[in-house]
Amino acid sequence: MTVIAVVGTGLAGIRAAETLRAEGHDGRLIFIGEEPGRPYDRPPLSKQVLLGETADLALLDERGEAELAAEWRTGTRVTAFDPHNRTVRLGDGDRLNVDGLVIATGVRPRTLSCDLPESGVHTLRTLADATALRDDLAGGGRIAVVGGGFIGCEVASAARSLGHDVTVVEAGDTPLRAALGEPAARLLARRHIDSGVHLVTGAGVHAVTGGRRVTGLVLADGRVLPADTVVVGIGAAPDLTWLAGSGVACADGVLTDQWGRTNVPGVVAAGDVAAYACRTGRKRVEHWTNARDMPVVAARALLADLRGEDTTALPVHDPLPYIWSDQYGSRLQFAGRPGPGDRFTVVEGEPDGPFVAVYEHSGLVTAVLGVDSPRSFTRLRAGLRRTWAS
Repeated sequence: MTVIAVVGTGLAGIRAAETLRAEGHDGRLIFIGEEPGRPYDRPPLSKQVLLGETADLALLDERGEAELAAEWRTGTRVTAFDPHNRTVRLGDGDRLNVDGLVIATGVRPRTLSCDLPESGVHTLRTLADATALRDDLAGGGRIAVVGGGFIGCEVASAARSLGHDVTVVEAGDTPLRAALGEPAARLLARRHIDSGVHLVTGAGVHAVTGGRRVTGLVLADGRVLPADTVVVGIGAAPDLTWLAGSGVACADGVLTDQWGRTNVPGVVAAGDVAAYACRTGRKRVEHWTNARDMPVVAARALLADLRGEDTTALPVHDPLPYIWSDQYGSRLQFAGRPGPGDRFTVVEGEPDGPFVAVYEHSGLVTAVLGVDSPRSFTRLRAGLRRTWAS
């Protein structure tokens, strides 16, 4: 009986498992997850969960779980993989013999390198993280968000909607510049300010003050920013420590080909942890749509390899990137891969309201950004997708 282990019980792991079953894997299917409990969706953590709203987080209902017929090893971490003996070692000392392996361990949030107080400083990745931060937000006070990426902006939005005094500290000159480019980022920065959020840009964090409980931040330029709660959103790193010595090639992610296959036969990777080959070189994408779609390609390739079939005829993973984010009561949507010199033009609406903008290079649209304009965005995205596929 063929045994396949899926390491990681987030969206990527679930999608891989569903595909394995749908494509005919009738052997053992083992889920291994560090978090206790059953799989849940992460996007609501920085939105509904922080706001105390009801959210359906479950990735599997009872029927879906029954159809997978999987074995669950949750609340335990994988500590090593031995490709020669085809064994996975768990933190509880157990060893599992496997024929195939899906790496879907995702990422771990980075935190500040300075000394931190015992409480009041948060990162946001897990449900436990979101619950702890929500409890702190319920206590009121001044909120400092370190990092102006999507997570930082969404946390700032949630905290501000709860009535808190919120400051975003961004080392660059504008939040979201790395993701959206400078013109779009500057335009969207106005929404923070108009919502009453303080932006401190071009400033890193030198120290965090406080004994048992945080009291503030000391910035690299010497300024002191009082804070009762600090949220660190300075990016994440792929979870690779357990692969040390395994021979699985890694470099800012598990290196895969366009099918999600690694350099070790019978091992694939998908989702946030995978750095996959594509037409523009190599990408590692930490967004929901990639975690939804890449595991389908990887699971099919894994089964083909285990069956001795040719994988070259299978569809590759090289999608048009897509991101969405909810901030200050608006839905932001973005698709494409703009370059640093692309021209940014608002083609519909107004920058302080609903609008759609395009990025262009040499007369070709490379990306589309929309705020509260789902129909127009979807139309332009469809045209961009056709160009991307050609």
